[in-house]
Amino acid sequence: MNIGVLKSTANQMVAKGKGILAADESSKTIQKRFDKIGLKSDPDTNLAYRKMLFTTPGIENYISGIILFDETFRQSIEGVLIPEYLSRKGILPGIKVDKGVVDLPRTNLVRGLPGSQGEKITEGLDGLKERLKEYAKLGAKFAKWRAVITIGKNLPTDNCIEANSEVLAKYALLCQEQDIVPIVEPEVLMDGDNTLEICRNATNRTLHSLFAKLAENSVILEGLILKTNMVISGKKCPVQASSQEVARETIATFLNVIPKEVPGIVFLSGGQTPNQATENLAEINRIARSPWQLSYSYGRALQDEALRAWGGKNENVEKAQKAFIERARKVSEARSQLPSQN
Repeated sequence: MNIGVLKSTANQMVAKGKGILAADESSKTIQKRFDKIGLKSDPDTNLAYRKMLFTTPGIENYISGIILFDETFRQSIEGVLIPEYLSRKGILPGIKVDKGVVDLPRTNLVRGLPGSQGEKITEGLDGLKERLKEYAKLGAKFAKWRAVITIGKNLPTDNCIEANSEVLAKYALLCQEQDIVPIVEPEVLMDGDNTLEICRNATNRTLHSLFAKLAENSVILEGLILKTNMVISGKKCPVQASSQEVARETIATFLNVIPKEVPGIVFLSGGQTPNQATENLAEINRIARSPWQLSYSYGRALQDEALRAWGGKNENVEKAQKAFIERARKVSEARSQLPSQN
């Protein structure tokens, strides 16, 4: 483990004015995206879409790194493997290494905590060490692992939070042993009808558990990036919090639980519209006086407008790239807001 390399990479990932593009959609997920434009997913079509994004002129001014799916990681653009292609543009190549979510067993085998039906645990630790070694040889500088925390009646349970935190910590340590910076992503979902306060409570519990497990596993905090949700109202909540309320509650929660050694926090968009994700990020940076860089790792919020403009047609590539670079510029400006002096 080279702590200097880990620190350097982590700081590059949250360089000022830049953020991370999440382009790591699985085959199932990218088909859901393509359903919006009536397109069938296959390796060639997936590559054409990613190529449209990655070859956009000037994205290196706003994008520090791109998270890739295994299929994409092994494909080429202009005869160059995509990790190398991105590196030549000054963009760090990253890789999604989790294997997706499955139902969480009703009992946590570690401590016997009761669980609840419908909660999830992320798989992928089996064989991860060898996969990370291969990805490192292929040029991966960072990796990502997503855990899913659901809000509902009596949810999330301590069982779900603790089990996912333990897995995230084990993944993070395996990454750092290969000089790969881990993005640890506990996502408290915003799909329900919960209030802002309920989201804050669930996020606070999740982050407390995560950092306790990271400490237990001797993970180097200076060599990781936290990717997490904003504290936000559930999509179905009849009262939606303003961007100012989202910003205040998010920062208050973070200051209560996230160690200052963490170099940066990148937000997921979590189903927000591109405009919502951009506005909320701007407000967070506008009010924040924090020890971390507060950046973005958006998927849909960076891609949706470009996807619709592209529509799977070669003649639309230039139009789609204009939409993509415009949104990237707006999100970069949002994370570059200076804190208010009030």
